[in-house]
Amino acid sequence: MPLPLYHEHPWNPSPDEAVQLQNQLKKEILHQPLPEKIERVGGLDVRYVDGCARAAAVVFEFPTMKVAAQAVLEIPVSYPYIPGLFSFREVPPLLAAMEGLAALPDVWLCDGQGIAHPRRFGLACHLGVLLDLPTVGCAKSVLIGTHAPLAPERGSIAPLMENGEVIGMAVRTRDKISPVFVSVGHRADLDSAVRLVLACGRGLRLPEPLRLAHWLTTQAVTTP
Repeated sequence: MPLPLYHEHPWNPSPDEAVQLQNQLKKEILHQPLPEKIERVGGLDVRYVDGCARAAAVVFEFPTMKVAAQAVLEIPVSYPYIPGLFSFREVPPLLAAMEGLAALPDVWLCDGQGIAHPRRFGLACHLGVLLDLPTVGCAKSVLIGTHAPLAPERGSIAPLMENGEVIGMAVRTRDKISPVFVSVGHRADLDSAVRLVLACGRGLRLPEPLRLAHWLTTQAVTTP
């Protein structure tokens, strides 16, 4: 399914040019509640093996969490790993995987950062602005910022802070298990993003769309 891009730019910029693009595109980020009616939620993940990126895109019916569509593909990595510029490496394979879906979601969950990023423009922001669709970052680790200790119960939260600014939320998705780190991508706000991540959980650390996307990339890489 072809995806209309609302912003286009080169995918092989120099580091300085990439930073300039981030600073330009972040002006387009919209902070607003997620849609009141969400019927489908997507998940995106990438795994790297032998110089290639294996990208998975999945779509779940919401709130039943039944799989509606999935796609996995592998393409050569076209951009080096540079801290803070990860989206220039991940977005091209993710867009290619998304084009292989038979159905698209109302909201995308991204395995990565939203505004919890040094320039407030992580992977979820980049994808959201390019597609002008609601996106949420849901990362397994902190890139920047600190948070207070969380209570051990599922649903416990603590703001992720940097220099006095709330840039995300640490969210306990399973009792006594390490939290995930939720941040706004585009056309989302933090409260509705946290609620959606918790609503997509089925007893594991990752919300179901990200859990399946991660599993698919692992299976695709390790299966002959």
